[in-house]
Amino acid sequence: MSKKDLGLLILILVVGAVVTAINPRFLSTINLANTSNLVALFGILSIGQAFVIITGGIELSVGSLIALLGTLFIDFIAVREVNWPLAFVLILVLGAVIGFVHGWLITRLKLQPFVVTLCGLLIYRGVARFYTADGTAGFAFGQNFPTLEFLTAGRSGGLPNSFIALIVIAIVMWVVLHRSVFGRYLYAIGKNEEAAKYSGIRTGRIIIAAYVICGVLTALSAIYFAMYTRSISPASHGQFYELYAIAAAVLGGFSLRGGEGSLVGVVLGTVLLQELQNLVNLLGIPSSLNFAVMGGVILIGVLVDQQWGVFHARRRMIEATRQNVAGAPAE
Repeated sequence: MSKKDLGLLILILVVGAVVTAINPRFLSTINLANTSNLVALFGILSIGQAFVIITGGIELSVGSLIALLGTLFIDFIAVREVNWPLAFVLILVLGAVIGFVHGWLITRLKLQPFVVTLCGLLIYRGVARFYTADGTAGFAFGQNFPTLEFLTAGRSGGLPNSFIALIVIAIVMWVVLHRSVFGRYLYAIGKNEEAAKYSGIRTGRIIIAAYVICGVLTALSAIYFAMYTRSISPASHGQFYELYAIAAAVLGGFSLRGGEGSLVGVVLGTVLLQELQNLVNLLGIPSSLNFAVMGGVILIGVLVDQQWGVFHARRRMIEATRQNVAGAPAE
Protein backbone atom coordinates (compact mmCIF):
# COMPACT_ATOMS: atom_id res chain seq x y z
CA MET A 1 0.00 0.00 0.00
CA SER A 2 1.47 3.35 -1.06
CA LYS A 3 1.59 6.49 1.09
CA LYS A 4 -1.32 7.93 -0.91
CA ASP A 5 -3.42 4.83 -0.28
CA LEU A 6 -2.55 4.85 3.42
CA GLY A 7 -3.48 8.52 3.69
CA LEU A 8 -6.79 7.83 1.95
CA LEU A 9 -7.51 4.93 4.31
CA ILE A 10 -6.83 7.15 7.33
CA LEU A 11 -9.15 9.81 5.88
CA ILE A 12 -11.89 7.18 5.44
CA LEU A 13 -11.53 6.09 9.07
CA VAL A 14 -11.57 9.69 10.32
CA VAL A 15 -14.67 10.59 8.29
CA GLY A 16 -16.34 7.37 9.46
CA ALA A 17 -15.59 8.21 13.09
CA VAL A 18 -16.99 11.72 12.67
CA VAL A 19 -20.16 10.46 10.98
CA THR A 20 -20.64 7.82 13.69
CA ALA A 21 -20.25 10.42 16.42
CA ILE A 22 -22.89 12.60 14.76
CA ASN A 23 -25.24 9.77 13.86
CA PRO A 24 -24.65 6.27 15.33
CA ARG A 25 -26.92 4.77 12.64
CA PHE A 26 -23.89 4.89 10.35
CA LEU A 27 -22.63 1.64 11.92
CA SER A 28 -25.99 -0.12 11.81
CA THR A 29 -26.02 -3.45 9.98
CA ILE A 30 -28.54 -2.28 7.39
CA ASN A 31 -26.66 0.92 6.61
CA LEU A 32 -23.30 -0.83 6.30
CA ALA A 33 -24.81 -3.50 4.02
CA ASN A 34 -26.45 -0.89 1.78
CA THR A 35 -23.29 1.21 1.66
CA SER A 36 -21.06 -1.78 0.84
CA ASN A 37 -23.46 -2.75 -1.94
CA LEU A 38 -23.22 0.73 -3.48
CA VAL A 39 -19.43 0.66 -3.04
CA ALA A 40 -19.40 -2.54 -5.06
CA LEU A 41 -21.62 -1.23 -7.86
CA PHE A 42 -19.65 1.98 -8.30
CA GLY A 43 -16.35 0.29 -7.54
CA ILE A 44 -16.60 -2.10 -10.48
CA LEU A 45 -17.42 0.85 -12.72
CA SER A 46 -14.53 2.93 -11.32
CA ILE A 47 -11.95 0.18 -11.86
CA GLY A 48 -12.88 0.13 -15.54
CA GLN A 49 -12.56 3.91 -15.73
CA ALA A 50 -9.14 3.72 -14.04
CA PHE A 51 -7.75 1.46 -16.79
CA VAL A 52 -8.64 4.12 -19.35
CA ILE A 53 -7.39 7.06 -17.29
CA ILE A 54 -4.00 5.44 -16.75
CA THR A 55 -3.41 5.57 -20.52
CA GLY A 56 -4.10 9.31 -20.48
CA GLY A 57 -7.62 8.85 -21.85
CA ILE A 58 -11.07 9.27 -20.37
CA GLU A 59 -14.42 7.49 -20.72
CA LEU A 60 -17.41 9.84 -20.46
CA SER A 61 -20.05 7.48 -21.80
CA VAL A 62 -20.18 4.95 -18.94
CA GLY A 63 -23.33 6.44 -17.40
CA SER A 64 -25.22 6.25 -20.69
CA LEU A 65 -23.82 2.76 -21.30
CA ILE A 66 -25.20 1.63 -17.95
CA ALA A 67 -28.62 2.94 -18.99
CA LEU A 68 -28.49 1.24 -22.40
CA LEU A 69 -27.00 -2.10 -21.35
CA GLY A 70 -29.18 -2.29 -18.24
CA THR A 71 -32.27 -1.65 -20.35
CA LEU A 72 -31.25 -4.36 -22.83
CA PHE A 73 -30.52 -6.86 -20.06
CA ILE A 74 -33.92 -6.41 -18.43
CA ASP A 75 -35.63 -6.52 -21.82
CA PHE A 76 -33.81 -9.72 -22.77
CA ILE A 77 -34.74 -11.71 -19.67
CA ALA A 78 -38.07 -10.12 -18.69
CA VAL A 79 -39.70 -9.50 -22.08
CA ARG A 80 -37.94 -11.65 -24.67
CA GLU A 81 -37.47 -14.53 -22.21
CA VAL A 82 -33.81 -15.10 -23.04
CA ASN A 83 -32.07 -17.37 -20.52
CA TRP A 84 -30.33 -15.05 -18.07
CA PRO A 85 -26.86 -16.68 -18.41
CA LEU A 86 -27.02 -16.10 -22.18
CA ALA A 87 -28.28 -12.53 -21.70
CA PHE A 88 -25.48 -11.99 -19.16
CA VAL A 89 -22.84 -13.05 -21.68
CA LEU A 90 -24.44 -11.03 -24.49
CA ILE A 91 -24.32 -7.84 -22.42
CA LEU A 92 -20.67 -8.40 -21.52
CA VAL A 93 -19.81 -9.04 -25.18
CA LEU A 94 -21.69 -5.90 -26.22
CA GLY A 95 -19.74 -3.90 -23.62
CA ALA A 96 -16.48 -5.31 -24.99
CA VAL A 97 -17.47 -4.45 -28.57
CA ILE A 98 -18.34 -0.87 -27.63
CA GLY A 99 -15.04 -0.54 -25.77
CA PHE A 100 -13.20 -1.89 -28.82
CA VAL A 101 -14.92 0.63 -31.10
CA HIS A 102 -13.96 3.50 -28.79
CA GLY A 103 -10.35 2.33 -28.65
CA TRP A 104 -10.24 1.83 -32.43
CA LEU A 105 -11.56 5.33 -33.14
CA ILE A 106 -9.00 6.81 -30.74
CA THR A 107 -5.96 4.85 -31.89
CA ARG A 108 -6.64 4.30 -35.60
CA LEU A 109 -8.52 7.47 -36.57
CA LYS A 110 -6.64 9.59 -34.02
CA LEU A 111 -9.78 11.09 -32.50
CA GLN A 112 -9.60 12.61 -29.03
CA PRO A 113 -10.90 10.34 -26.22
CA PHE A 114 -13.00 13.24 -24.92
CA VAL A 115 -14.75 13.65 -28.29
CA VAL A 116 -15.32 9.93 -28.88
CA THR A 117 -16.74 9.20 -25.45
CA LEU A 118 -18.76 12.43 -25.29
CA CYS A 119 -20.45 11.39 -28.54
CA GLY A 120 -20.99 7.96 -27.00
CA LEU A 121 -22.61 9.57 -23.97
CA LEU A 122 -25.19 11.21 -26.23
CA ILE A 123 -25.66 8.30 -28.64
CA TYR A 124 -26.16 5.51 -26.08
CA ARG A 125 -28.66 7.40 -23.98
CA GLY A 126 -30.56 8.43 -27.10
CA VAL A 127 -30.66 4.81 -28.31
CA ALA A 128 -31.84 3.61 -24.88
CA ARG A 129 -34.64 6.18 -24.83
CA PHE A 130 -35.66 5.27 -28.38
CA TYR A 131 -35.59 1.55 -27.56
CA THR A 132 -38.05 2.02 -24.70
CA ALA A 133 -40.03 4.77 -26.46
CA ASP A 134 -39.04 7.03 -23.56
CA GLY A 135 -40.68 4.57 -21.21
CA THR A 136 -39.37 2.40 -18.38
CA ALA A 137 -37.86 -1.06 -18.63
CA GLY A 138 -38.70 -3.27 -15.67
CA PHE A 139 -39.81 -6.65 -14.45
CA ALA A 140 -43.44 -7.68 -14.53
CA PHE A 141 -45.23 -8.37 -11.26
CA GLY A 142 -44.20 -11.73 -9.88
CA GLN A 143 -41.23 -12.22 -12.21
CA ASN A 144 -38.37 -13.78 -10.29
CA PHE A 145 -34.93 -15.08 -11.19
CA PRO A 146 -33.75 -16.62 -7.89
CA THR A 147 -30.20 -17.57 -8.90
CA LEU A 148 -29.53 -14.29 -10.68
CA GLU A 149 -31.03 -12.28 -7.84
CA PHE A 150 -28.91 -14.15 -5.29
CA LEU A 151 -25.70 -13.56 -7.26
CA THR A 152 -26.36 -9.86 -7.84
CA ALA A 153 -28.47 -8.70 -4.88
CA GLY A 154 -28.16 -11.50 -2.33
CA ARG A 155 -25.81 -11.91 0.62
CA SER A 156 -23.30 -14.54 1.74
CA GLY A 157 -22.15 -14.53 5.35
CA GLY A 158 -23.73 -11.11 5.86
CA LEU A 159 -21.79 -9.56 2.98
CA PRO A 160 -23.56 -8.48 -0.21
CA ASN A 161 -22.54 -10.76 -3.08
CA SER A 162 -21.90 -7.65 -5.16
CA PHE A 163 -19.22 -6.62 -2.65
CA ILE A 164 -17.65 -10.07 -2.83
CA ALA A 165 -17.62 -9.73 -6.62
CA LEU A 166 -15.87 -6.36 -6.27
CA ILE A 167 -13.16 -7.92 -4.09
CA VAL A 168 -12.57 -10.72 -6.62
CA ILE A 169 -12.48 -8.28 -9.55
CA ALA A 170 -10.19 -5.89 -7.66
CA ILE A 171 -7.72 -8.70 -6.90
CA VAL A 172 -7.65 -9.88 -10.52
CA MET A 173 -7.31 -6.35 -11.89
CA TRP A 174 -4.61 -5.55 -9.30
CA VAL A 175 -2.55 -8.46 -10.62
CA VAL A 176 -3.16 -7.32 -14.21
CA LEU A 177 -2.21 -3.72 -13.50
CA HIS A 178 0.64 -4.12 -11.03
CA ARG A 179 2.13 -7.55 -11.72
CA SER A 180 1.89 -8.08 -15.47
CA VAL A 181 3.72 -6.88 -18.56
CA PHE A 182 0.43 -5.49 -19.85
CA GLY A 183 0.14 -3.33 -16.73
CA ARG A 184 3.67 -1.99 -17.16
CA TYR A 185 2.83 -1.12 -20.75
CA LEU A 186 -0.23 0.82 -19.57
CA TYR A 187 1.89 2.90 -17.21
CA ALA A 188 4.51 3.47 -19.93
CA ILE A 189 1.88 4.68 -22.40
CA GLY A 190 0.38 7.02 -19.82
CA LYS A 191 3.79 8.50 -19.03
CA ASN A 192 4.84 9.03 -22.64
CA GLU A 193 3.02 7.36 -25.51
CA GLU A 194 5.59 8.31 -28.13
CA ALA A 195 8.48 6.96 -26.07
CA ALA A 196 6.53 3.76 -25.42
CA LYS A 197 5.91 3.36 -29.14
CA TYR A 198 9.59 3.81 -30.02
CA SER A 199 10.54 1.28 -27.34
CA GLY A 200 8.60 -1.40 -29.22
CA ILE A 201 5.26 -1.34 -27.38
CA ARG A 202 2.23 -1.70 -29.64
CA THR A 203 0.51 1.24 -28.05
CA GLY A 204 -2.61 1.05 -30.20
CA ARG A 205 -3.42 -2.50 -29.11
CA ILE A 206 -2.75 -1.75 -25.45
CA ILE A 207 -5.02 1.32 -25.49
CA ILE A 208 -7.78 -0.63 -27.26
CA ALA A 209 -7.45 -3.38 -24.63
CA ALA A 210 -7.84 -0.77 -21.87
CA TYR A 211 -11.10 0.46 -23.40
CA VAL A 212 -12.31 -3.13 -23.84
CA ILE A 213 -11.67 -3.81 -20.13
CA CYS A 214 -13.56 -0.63 -19.28
CA GLY A 215 -16.44 -1.69 -21.53
CA VAL A 216 -16.70 -5.16 -19.97
CA LEU A 217 -16.61 -3.86 -16.40
CA THR A 218 -19.15 -1.16 -17.27
CA ALA A 219 -21.43 -3.86 -18.72
CA LEU A 220 -21.06 -5.95 -15.56
CA SER A 221 -21.84 -2.91 -13.44
CA ALA A 222 -24.90 -2.22 -15.63
CA ILE A 223 -26.25 -5.70 -14.84
CA TYR A 224 -25.74 -5.18 -11.10
CA PHE A 225 -27.42 -1.77 -11.24
CA ALA A 226 -30.34 -3.22 -13.23
CA MET A 227 -30.92 -5.96 -10.65
CA TYR A 228 -30.49 -3.46 -7.81
CA THR A 229 -33.02 -0.92 -9.09
CA ARG A 230 -35.32 -3.54 -10.75
CA SER A 231 -36.45 -0.94 -13.28
CA ILE A 232 -34.71 1.53 -15.56
CA SER A 233 -35.81 4.86 -16.95
CA PRO A 234 -33.22 5.59 -19.68
CA ALA A 235 -33.84 9.32 -19.47
CA SER A 236 -32.32 9.47 -15.96
CA HIS A 237 -30.73 6.12 -15.09
CA GLY A 238 -26.95 6.31 -14.80
CA GLN A 239 -26.76 10.08 -15.14
CA PHE A 240 -23.42 11.49 -13.93
CA TYR A 241 -22.13 8.02 -13.01
CA GLU A 242 -19.06 8.87 -15.05
CA LEU A 243 -18.37 11.61 -12.49
CA TYR A 244 -18.43 9.08 -9.66
CA ALA A 245 -15.99 6.85 -11.55
CA ILE A 246 -13.63 9.69 -12.44
CA ALA A 247 -13.77 11.10 -8.90
CA ALA A 248 -13.00 7.68 -7.39
CA ALA A 249 -10.03 7.23 -9.71
CA VAL A 250 -8.69 10.73 -9.02
CA LEU A 251 -9.10 10.27 -5.27
CA GLY A 252 -7.31 6.96 -5.63
CA GLY A 253 -4.23 8.70 -6.99
CA PHE A 254 -4.83 8.30 -10.72
CA SER A 255 -3.52 11.31 -12.60
CA LEU A 256 -5.74 12.61 -15.39
CA ARG A 257 -2.49 13.05 -17.33
CA GLY A 258 -2.00 9.29 -17.20
CA GLY A 259 0.76 7.00 -16.01
CA GLU A 260 -0.01 7.10 -12.27
CA GLY A 261 -2.34 5.40 -9.81
CA SER A 262 -3.00 2.21 -7.88
CA LEU A 263 -5.97 -0.12 -7.94
CA VAL A 264 -6.21 -0.16 -4.15
CA GLY A 265 -6.57 3.60 -4.32
CA VAL A 266 -9.55 3.34 -6.70
CA VAL A 267 -11.41 1.04 -4.31
CA LEU A 268 -10.60 3.32 -1.37
CA GLY A 269 -11.69 6.34 -3.41
CA THR A 270 -15.03 4.66 -4.08
CA VAL A 271 -15.44 3.89 -0.37
CA LEU A 272 -14.75 7.52 0.53
CA LEU A 273 -17.25 8.82 -2.03
CA GLN A 274 -20.01 6.54 -0.77
CA GLU A 275 -19.12 7.46 2.78
CA LEU A 276 -19.57 11.12 1.90
CA GLN A 277 -22.89 10.32 0.21
CA ASN A 278 -23.95 8.48 3.33
CA LEU A 279 -22.93 11.50 5.40
CA VAL A 280 -25.14 13.73 3.27
CA ASN A 281 -28.11 11.39 3.76
CA LEU A 282 -27.67 10.82 7.49
CA LEU A 283 -27.24 14.52 8.26
CA GLY A 284 -30.34 15.44 6.28
CA ILE A 285 -28.41 17.60 3.83
CA PRO A 286 -30.44 18.20 0.62
CA SER A 287 -29.66 15.53 -1.96
CA SER A 288 -29.37 18.28 -4.57
CA LEU A 289 -25.96 19.04 -3.07
CA ASN A 290 -24.66 15.61 -4.07
CA PHE A 291 -23.39 16.93 -7.37
CA ALA A 292 -21.73 19.86 -5.62
CA VAL A 293 -19.93 17.34 -3.43
CA MET A 294 -18.82 15.38 -6.50
CA GLY A 295 -17.56 18.49 -8.26
CA GLY A 296 -15.70 19.65 -5.18
CA VAL A 297 -14.12 16.24 -4.69
CA ILE A 298 -12.88 16.09 -8.30
CA LEU A 299 -11.52 19.66 -8.11
CA ILE A 300 -9.70 19.01 -4.84
CA GLY A 301 -8.34 15.71 -6.17
CA VAL A 302 -6.96 17.35 -9.32
CA LEU A 303 -5.43 20.23 -7.31
CA VAL A 304 -3.76 17.83 -4.88
CA ASP A 305 -2.48 15.69 -7.75
CA GLN A 306 -1.07 18.74 -9.53
CA GLN A 307 0.62 20.15 -6.44
CA TRP A 308 1.95 16.71 -5.55
CA GLY A 309 3.56 16.47 -8.99
CA VAL A 310 5.07 19.96 -8.67
CA PHE A 311 6.43 19.11 -5.22
CA HIS A 312 8.08 15.91 -6.44
CA ALA A 313 9.52 17.66 -9.51
CA ARG A 314 11.10 20.32 -7.31
CA ARG A 315 12.39 17.71 -4.92
CA ARG A 316 14.01 15.72 -7.72
CA MET A 317 15.57 18.89 -9.11
CA ILE A 318 17.01 19.83 -5.71
CA GLU A 319 18.40 16.32 -5.19
CA ALA A 320 19.96 16.32 -8.67
CA THR A 321 21.54 19.72 -8.01
CA ARG A 322 22.99 18.51 -4.71
CA GLN A 323 24.42 15.41 -6.36
CA ASN A 324 26.02 17.51 -9.10
CA VAL A 325 27.52 19.85 -6.52
CA ALA A 326 28.77 16.95 -4.40
CA GLY A 327 30.27 15.23 -7.42
CA ALA A 328 32.00 18.32 -8.82
CA PRO A 329 35.79 18.31 -8.38
CA ALA A 330 37.12 20.75 -5.78
CA GLU A 331 39.17 23.62 -7.14
